[in-house]
Amino acid sequence: MEQAFLDILKKMGEDPTRAGLADTPKRAAKAMQFLTQGYSMNIDEVINNALFPSDTDEMVIVKNIELYSMCEHHMLPFIGKCHVAYIPNGKVIGLSKIARIVDVFARRLQIQENLTNEIANCIVEQTNAAGAAVIIEAQHMCMMMRGVQKQNSIMTTSCMLGAFRNSQSTRAEFLSLVK
Repeated sequence: MEQAFLDILKKMGEDPTRAGLADTPKRAAKAMQFLTQGYSMNIDEVINNALFPSDTDEMVIVKNIELYSMCEHHMLPFIGKCHVAYIPNGKVIGLSKIARIVDVFARRLQIQENLTNEIANCIVEQTNAAGAAVIIEAQHMCMMMRGVQKQNSIMTTSCMLGAFRNSQSTRAEFLSLVK
């Protein structure tokens, strides 16, 4: 990857030996590896058995989870927040694990629509929840820094599974609580 960034600098017409760029290929490769570390993460290891028996069947919501991802079309960041809810069905997941699940999928080249679905499906698969809901609100640098250059646009995506899809009242409760 370091060689690829060196080649990019040269193709841009830059002098990669100048003082400010001397270590840039190494730093850029390290940054890209960090920003895409989701590829090397394993969901089971991330959750680390943090699933606990519970009789509760009431909605659990974690709001405003910071989200940093990279658009797969332009390899530019998109940044926002994620709201995750699920209805337990015999077990609950450790609170921090929900944010970690978001990071596993966000730290990959991604489109927001797929990211939203991947998080919701993972919550259901891992917890056997009666339903899961995910809303992501994000600003995309590919739209802000290039192309149409719309600085205040926010993309919102949602995925409703199980009870959140099948029950209008459950969906409405979730939407009212995340507003």
